[in-house]
Amino acid sequence: MTTVEAAQVVRRPAWRGGFGRLWSAAVVSRFGDGLRAAALPLIAVGLTDEPLAVASVTACGYVPWLLFGLLGGAVADRVDQRRAMWALDTVRGLLVACFALAVGLGHASVPLLLALAFSLTTLQTLFDNAATALLPSLVAREALGGANARLMTGQQLAGGLLAGPFVPLLLAAGAFAPFAADACTYLLAAALVARLRIRPPEREPRPAGSTLRAEIGEGLRALWRDRALRAICLATLLCNIGMGALIATLVLHVTRWLHAGNAGYVAAMTVYSAGSLAGGFVAQRIARRTGRLRALLVAGSVQTVSLLIIGCVRHLGALLLGMLLLGSMNMVWNVNQVTLMQHRSPESMVGRMASAFRTASTAGAPLGALLGGAVARSGGLNAPALLAAVLFALAVTALTPARKDDVPVVAPDDGVTTAHVPR
Repeated sequence: MTTVEAAQVVRRPAWRGGFGRLWSAAVVSRFGDGLRAAALPLIAVGLTDEPLAVASVTACGYVPWLLFGLLGGAVADRVDQRRAMWALDTVRGLLVACFALAVGLGHASVPLLLALAFSLTTLQTLFDNAATALLPSLVAREALGGANARLMTGQQLAGGLLAGPFVPLLLAAGAFAPFAADACTYLLAAALVARLRIRPPEREPRPAGSTLRAEIGEGLRALWRDRALRAICLATLLCNIGMGALIATLVLHVTRWLHAGNAGYVAAMTVYSAGSLAGGFVAQRIARRTGRLRALLVAGSVQTVSLLIIGCVRHLGALLLGMLLLGSMNMVWNVNQVTLMQHRSPESMVGRMASAFRTASTAGAPLGALLGGAVARSGGLNAPALLAAVLFALAVTALTPARKDDVPVVAPDDGVTTAHVPR
């Protein structure tokens, strides 16, 4: 077999037909998420000086993927995904509103932060899988790459570049303010999703007596049989261990190791989001030149260098440069990884295969968060960044099986997926 690049014309997603409304809901919701994500570590640092306790807040935001991720994917393939999404956003909005009230009344505590992170991510296991499975119902299959790039770019623009600068202003009004705003964005996103009109996915009738457990097993086996997705899953697992270690301790890296204060931490997160925004614009261009699989290799290699800069150079400018590169290549990775998953999964199994991939790869994030806290305590506050660099280098190596020329490709119709044809 010979490796070639498919030559079909790449279509852009139409804003009409529901995609524009889904994009708006995703962007609004991510703006609120950005407020909460930036405020939670700052509140945690104000409650405790223990690195492991601070890291545990991040870890609790990932653990539900290990417990409920596979179940969420199976349920997402069974239910009306649109209804599930707006109902879940409504519940999440009410949860965050209650948390904002508790903070405003002076009842903030580390256990309460842990409970909030765990609860929101538990609901997210179903929401994210439903959203991944819903997108092919809104845009043409050959436009999925562009749709994913626009969704992720818009989310990064709102969640980091725009939300970050608002956090100090909202905190000045009270510690509860970022969370109250987050609750409002969840409810607005729910209203937008509730008005979507979609084409129901083509699902084969389930055999009599079919169980969620059996359907989860089908998704796991399908993921394992695809050599490319299996290799990408392992690489993403290693990257998530590294990112979990870095992000969980970044507030300590910036405020204690660099002595850059809260403003430095907000600047680092904002620059990361700016880099992600740039990555969203170039993700498709890189994929068209190299193919989606090789785009992952480029992204992983650049991220390794970025982490070495962050961990070795004790200067705020070096941190900001590293975060800029890290964010841009993270977006390139995510756009191409998600698009490959959607293309290579049968329509009736997108939720299950996506959940199997997410659960396996996300397993590294809580481990990385706890590992980052332990490494920061024993090796210094810059040690998590160096650990992440090693893990990203291993991830690039793990992608080697995905480049072999006997890997089949499902529906190489987006112009940038590596296709294989007989000689």
